This record gives sequence, structure tokens and C-alpha cells, in this order.
Amino acid sequence: MKSIKSYIIILAACLPLLSSCSDFLDKEPDTELDMENVFNDKTHVEQWLANVYSAIPDCYDGYLFDLGWMILGDDATIPERYRQFGNQIIPMILGEWTPASDWNGNYWALLPQRIREANIFREKAHALTDQDISEREMTYMKTECRFMQAYYYYLLANTYGPIPFKPDYVWPVNASLSDMMETQTPYEDVIKWCSDEMLACSKILPARYSESQKYGRITSLMCLAIRARMLLFDASPLVNGNSDYANFVNANGEHLFSTQYDANKWRVAADACKDLIDKAEASGHKLYIEYADDSKTTIDPFLSYENAFLKSEDAGNTEILFARPSVNYQNYERNATPNGSGGNGGFGVTQSLVDAFFMENGLPITDPDSKYEEKGFSGADEHRSGTKFETENGNCITKQGTYNMYCHREPRFYVTVNFSGAYFPSEDRQYNFFNGGADNNHTHDAPQNGYLMRKRVNPKDNIKQGSYNYRPGIIYRLAEAYLSYAEALNECDPGNQEILTYLNKIRERAGVRQYTTGATDNNYIHVNLADQDAMRKLIHAERRVELCAEGTRYDDLRRWKEAETTLSGDFYGMNFDGKDASNFYQRKPYITRVYRKAYYWFPIHQTEIDKNPKLVQNPYWDQLSK
Repeated sequence: MKSIKSYIIILAACLPLLSSCSDFLDKEPDTELDMENVFNDKTHVEQWLANVYSAIPDCYDGYLFDLGWMILGDDATIPERYRQFGNQIIPMILGEWTPASDWNGNYWALLPQRIREANIFREKAHALTDQDISEREMTYMKTECRFMQAYYYYLLANTYGPIPFKPDYVWPVNASLSDMMETQTPYEDVIKWCSDEMLACSKILPARYSESQKYGRITSLMCLAIRARMLLFDASPLVNGNSDYANFVNANGEHLFSTQYDANKWRVAADACKDLIDKAEASGHKLYIEYADDSKTTIDPFLSYENAFLKSEDAGNTEILFARPSVNYQNYERNATPNGSGGNGGFGVTQSLVDAFFMENGLPITDPDSKYEEKGFSGADEHRSGTKFETENGNCITKQGTYNMYCHREPRFYVTVNFSGAYFPSEDRQYNFFNGGADNNHTHDAPQNGYLMRKRVNPKDNIKQGSYNYRPGIIYRLAEAYLSYAEALNECDPGNQEILTYLNKIRERAGVRQYTTGATDNNYIHVNLADQDAMRKLIHAERRVELCAEGTRYDDLRRWKEAETTLSGDFYGMNFDGKDASNFYQRKPYITRVYRKAYYWFPIHQTEIDKNPKLVQNPYWDQLSK
């Protein structure tokens, strides 16, 4: 019997990942264990599997800080002065990013360790029928590890592009990718392998588990969801025939990105999205909807959208397709709560996101028929019927005297954005973001551009009292599948009626007018379905609003090759220095961002380049100083 040292880094105390977090993660193993003993004991087997899961991203605190996906995009913002506390994302968005910059996400070192553990599990683990791990259960466990290997390789490729790639290679303990001492494998080859693995795993795993303690375990739908997201990226301009990378080759002279556009990739992505949708709906998944009346004929768009993120599956939220059962939403909420109310008060939304939301009539604010007004203040309270959304004095969406920019906007706007004058439920008052007001102490713990994040913040929580309500960390939901399918279909089959079908499912739930190829009226807006470019803009606009602040926006801007223009220049908000309405309500830059062509991919850290001479640095990073 071979004995080896294996330092098993179990994160049970701070990163419970599997259902109710009880059986799998609340146990500490010995740090040195005989390998045979590990896989002959149910507790240790479950702990090992839990650790394989432990690198699934925290889509609340992780996306906000350590990974930074929300701040790297243009939906969310944190104060520039957070850098004094060691925040690594702020220098990145300011253009102070080099191959020597550190990043807390550190996928290059972390994910190979989890892939290694998945490999070992698949090789060593076996059924323990006398300890209630049946042959079928072990098949599921090994398939979960198989998927997790593909998922982590996808995360690596999504972050770094081409990577050293040997799926059967078992790294030493604490290894990073450079320990393979290999050059990078072409991006397409990695994605093809991941896609095949995810599809194969989906044919083995169940669509759902009946046992509540298995919530969070990988299902066939999770496999299909990540595959659909990955293939949509693979079809997009950044990696599908991007001429910017024509001369980017590995140490063997192989092109690392596709140099020829492949239109069929959009069809492959569309088919993957439709396969996911069909199987998800067949398993009982649907958009989360709450109704305004007992007859269930009128959708409450405010609560439907709000609770799509706050309700768990056992509370009826079957929109969730992939969730991380435990996430740090407490820190997320503290940063979105004013300093004087027990929070840190610096996590806000950007002005460009405020501008992206449609008006109550479903039109963008740039449309002359939208009735958008920016200047001045409302002359009366604005009420909306058909909602139980928590507002002041019952259904009062905006009070008299609210800045017109925020009046008569669509329901998702009010669920997402806390603006000065918005209702603050836990304190039964309106927010005041004026300089010196209740919610702006004019420090780094205040909204730097006049807004705080509301989306995914539970209005029933009381941060001052440390009272939080549970919610899952949603990695993927059905709405994303609908929007991705519409986008891919518009690229491979423009004019297909299903584009409107799935776009309208999102808009119906959101409480805004749907699109039609017929006449515009009180229920519909006319569009030219055959105009591929116009439909592309509509789909991108809907995606920006529906999926905002969920971590997808940065990848969207990357894959569309829009990051260089969208993420560079002045970012605006209301005037942080303004002490009254006359000078607060002014568009004013609060930060100037820099996005270079190199930034589409994270750099391989210089220490890894120095360690492995076969690695080549990602495109354009060599032009930046070390």
C-alpha cells in the first residue's frame, strides 16, 4: 500500500459549497492521510469531493472583489480610494496593469490544484456500499469531477486564452499550469475538449436531485448551461477569426486563436442554447414569476425580477439552473448599504447602466418617443398598479420632487438602482446622497457617483442589526439561456421568429412592451426582424439590462470586442460634491478608466513566464512595462 502526503485544503469554515453545507463540508480531515484510507472512508471521500467544488466562483463577494468581474465591466463601481485597502481591481481599471500585477483570483495556480484533485478522485475513489455510497452514487461523483475538470479548464481559457493543456496530467501538490513546462494549446482545442466533456457528463448526471442535501451538486443542466455560455463566447468576434491575433503563435509555431471566421460556430452555439432550454423546461424550469392577483393573470414585474435572485429553488425559484449554495452576500450587501446604516456605502452602479434601462413604455431613453426627461423634478407621486413592491405609501414608485431622470422607468430599474430619493425599506425613508446628507459622508465609504447597488440586496435585511436572509449564488439562470439563444440565432439565422419569442419572454416578465413585426400599439413595439444589425443592438441592449451586475457584462464586452471603447475614458455619475439638488444632479466624471488591447486576456504572470521558457505571453502584454 503506497502512502503519500496530500495536503487537502478543506475550506469548510468559510466556503461551504454543497447543499445546506452540512454533510459535505463541516468536517476537518487530517492533513496527512494514507491515500487508501482516504478513499475507504465516506467522510473523507465527501470531503475530497467538496474540495474539488471549492473553486466555483463566489458570484457575490468574489465577483465584486477578489475576481473583480463586476468592477472590470461597466455596470458596477467601487471607490477608487479602496485601493488603499489592497484592492487589486482598481489599478487594473485605471490602466496600471502589467504582467507583474498580482490578482487575488489567481486561477493559474488555484484551478490546476482542483483539477488535480478531481483526477485523483476519478482514479482512486470507489463505491462504499457498506457506508451508503452505492455504485450509482460513485458514478455520479466521478462524473461530477469529470465536469469540474472541464469547467475549471474553461475558466482558465476564458481568463487567459490559450493555456498549457494536458487533461490527463496529474500535477504535483500546489502546482500551477507552468509546472507542466509545456507551451500553450490553441484556444479552440481546449474549448472543443471542454464542450465534448460537458456534453458527455450531461448524458450521465440527472437533471435534478430529489434529495435536498444534494442541492448544489452538479446536474446535467449545469453541464449544458456552462457549455452553452462557453460556446457563445467561442462564436463571438474576439476568438472567431480575430485578425488582431493572426501572428500570435505558441513555441511550436501553432496559431493560438482561430484566424478564419467560422459562421457555423453561431449555429453550434444556438443549438447548445436550445438544447439547454428544451431540457431545462422539460425538467420543470421556467422564468420566476410572481403575480399581482390571486387569479395569476397579471405578472408583478417588480417582485418577479427582484425575487428571481432572492428566492431559492425550494421556495419555488425554478429559474435557477446552476447555483453555488453558499456565497458571501453579507459583504456584498454591506458594501451596498450606507455607512450610517451599518454598511460601507461605496458599492454603486454606473451612470451608463442607469441610462441603459428602458422607459416605462419599453423604449430606450434615446428614442424620441420614449418621453424621457432628464432635467427638472416630478410634480406628483408616481404610482404603479399591479405590484406589491415595497415602496413608500403603497405602490409609490417615485415621490413628488424626484429627479426626472429616475421617473417613469421600467421595473428592473427600480429593482437594480438606489438613487437619491429612492425608498430605503429597512429605515422607512428616502436615500439622501447629497454631500453631507444621511448617506454621503463624503469619504470612500459613500457612493462616489450618487448611486448604490440595489439588485440582489434583500430589502428585508437589516445590516445594522446583522440580519440577513439566505439566498443562493446563482451562476446561471434560464433568462441567460433565452437571451443567448436569441443572440446566436440572430447571427446564424437572421429573421427567425424564435428570436422574438425568447426576447419577448424576458420583456413580458420585466413588465415592458414586447416586440412585434406588426404595428406598434400599447402592448407591442414594431421591429424589423430581418434587419440583423438592428436586432443585434436590441438583443445586446436587453442582455445589458436583464443580466446586469451578475458578472456576465465584462465577458460580453470582451467577446463583442467592445471593451476597448466602452471601458476607456470618463465614467460619469451625479456630482459627489453637490450639497443640494441644484448642484448634485449634474453629470460629472468620477473616474477615468483605461482599457488597452492587451486587457482582453489576463496576462500570464511574469514569474510564470520566467519559470517556463516554453510559455509565450498573451497578445500585446509584452508592449507594457513590467
